[in-house]
Amino acid sequence: MKNILFLLISTIILFNSSCSTAQMGYSTKNKKAIKQYEEAKKLPNAQLDAYGRPDYAGGIDLLKKALERDPNFLEAHQLIGEFYRISRDSENAVIHFKKSLEINPSANLNGILYFDLGELQMQNGEYEDAVTYFDLILNSRSRAITEELAWAADKMKKNALFSIDAKNNPAKIDPINIGPGINTEHPEYFPTITVDGRTLLFTRLIPSRENARGQEDFYVSQLSEKNIWMKAVAMPQNINTNLNEGAPTLSADGRTLIFVACSDETGYYYGPNREGMGSCDMFITKRIGTQWMNPKNLPGEVNSGNWESQPSLSADGKSLYFVRRVGRQGTMRSDIFVSKKDSKGNWGRPTPLPANINTPYMETSVLIHPDGRTLYFSSNGHTGLGGYDIYMSRMDALGNWGDPINLGYPINTENDENSLLVGPDGEVAFFASDRPGGYGGLDIYYFAMPEEFRPIKTTYFEGLVYDATTKKPLGGRFELIDLSTGEKVIEAEADQLTGEFLVALPTEREYALNVSFPGYSFFSKNFNMTEPENGLEALQMDVPLIPIGQGGSVTLANVFFDLNKSTLRKESFVELNKLFEFLDENKLTKIEIGGHTDTRGNAKDNQILSENRARSVYEYLLEKGIDKSRLSYKGYGQTQPKIDDSEIAKMASDKEKEAAHQTNRRTEYKIVP
Repeated sequence: MKNILFLLISTIILFNSSCSTAQMGYSTKNKKAIKQYEEAKKLPNAQLDAYGRPDYAGGIDLLKKALERDPNFLEAHQLIGEFYRISRDSENAVIHFKKSLEINPSANLNGILYFDLGELQMQNGEYEDAVTYFDLILNSRSRAITEELAWAADKMKKNALFSIDAKNNPAKIDPINIGPGINTEHPEYFPTITVDGRTLLFTRLIPSRENARGQEDFYVSQLSEKNIWMKAVAMPQNINTNLNEGAPTLSADGRTLIFVACSDETGYYYGPNREGMGSCDMFITKRIGTQWMNPKNLPGEVNSGNWESQPSLSADGKSLYFVRRVGRQGTMRSDIFVSKKDSKGNWGRPTPLPANINTPYMETSVLIHPDGRTLYFSSNGHTGLGGYDIYMSRMDALGNWGDPINLGYPINTENDENSLLVGPDGEVAFFASDRPGGYGGLDIYYFAMPEEFRPIKTTYFEGLVYDATTKKPLGGRFELIDLSTGEKVIEAEADQLTGEFLVALPTEREYALNVSFPGYSFFSKNFNMTEPENGLEALQMDVPLIPIGQGGSVTLANVFFDLNKSTLRKESFVELNKLFEFLDENKLTKIEIGGHTDTRGNAKDNQILSENRARSVYEYLLEKGIDKSRLSYKGYGQTQPKIDDSEIAKMASDKEKEAAHQTNRRTEYKIVP
């Protein structure tokens, strides 16, 4: 898309050249053509179209009539070319700009028209012709060519050459329109999706009498059992208002929504019961059961007197990436920022992404994939095919973002591409494009993501948290922790009314899962996603929590020992620290730690091994500061298997049998009087 500075410069020059020519005499002597030209020049701002926008179409009609009277009317070619460009009809703009050069080549000593033609031909996909015009600037000896224009021409020439190469080496993808359930004659863009890939929320720009540009609202579509996106429905009225709501980001479970709402012309009204700080602010709402709560201004330091938009929430819920306008009037641009959430739920002071991501131009439409390490965004500042292209960057082991990679053709084209959404599995991507053949304006498309651009695959697990005794749903708190680093990868909560949960599960790591709720023993589970038992399929898993004071043992699924040894492996400390926290919060609670083995091997040796392992956990808790009177331990050997030998013998594969023996080898705790 044209840099705003050059758009203004070229528009001023074209109009000034027309005005100065009027003072000295037009290039035509046809008085009726001159009159039509002068009427056309005034018409856009004197007469608005049905949406309240300047009427360039009416001006174009008058200029066509003027050119019928004199096909060599230089000023009319210049002005109609400008009107066509503003109307985004780049093909007709090129015809008339070229004609004006043909009539008077010396009228372009400052090179602006060469730049305009080069950029318009980029939009038309005529890259070789674009290079020709940029070279005319770069090879010119005219002193009227500014350094700024030469620098811009060099940048655009690199884009044109990149585009030629990209089109000669296209990626093997086939973008498919997502269909009439979502796309309409109105623009649809900024899609966001739940981690199970079955709920898509997006922005739609609909006509509005109050706003010439239109009004942005949210719509939601569900994926049917036949894998067809159902007809999208509008979000409730406490979310959508008669002002703009846009650029939504859903949490992985679909129960938290952060979005952008903008004020009206007075700068004070953002919607019912909403207060903001700038022209556009971020708001947050949560769904409890089926009801969305009234949105609130995002707590913390993200919102400011500036314009904040296009948020993307990480799957762990702790990082928020977004776009902020920076700079002064005339040099305004947008950069990508990131904010971290503190323990109180407030968002900290944002920091801009590094200079290899943010450019002096426009970065928009940021997406942090659920893997937490792959970033996608749109930009017109990096080398690309013209307009806004989509790029990706990967985070290294030290937390540094790598140099952006252009996703190439045909993901990117001479049109504007933005709002890329990559599904949790990394195999399917969605994006908005105004490419030909859609339903109207921007449509949402999907395609199979080429292997080289895929993030780390992310799956999910879902189910219910409930009271093990009464079966009452509970709003349990989830922590998914990387066992190799101790890092909390995901923090989430089950729905407090239904107990339902949906938690992202990035692959290639081993995790400890802990689920807790006040008044209950915590639940633990191990997920080894480096060698997943069920491949990479989604997991269904209910979580029963045992009330404190009632019987029942809880397996410590992330306590590990080496084969036939009782020394705790370091990966166990994550789980044992959680057990310490539980005991520290419930100071009257006493527990017995039990060790269990499988039924293989010598029963006496198994008894000794189980007792020694239970004692290792006991001693760890003593060292952490838990009083000895609250702890006891016991080895049960092979006497209490969870899966009997008779059941194991019926299993078909050695893999199933080994998994059963592993289930029997465990460390547990139970609350005792």
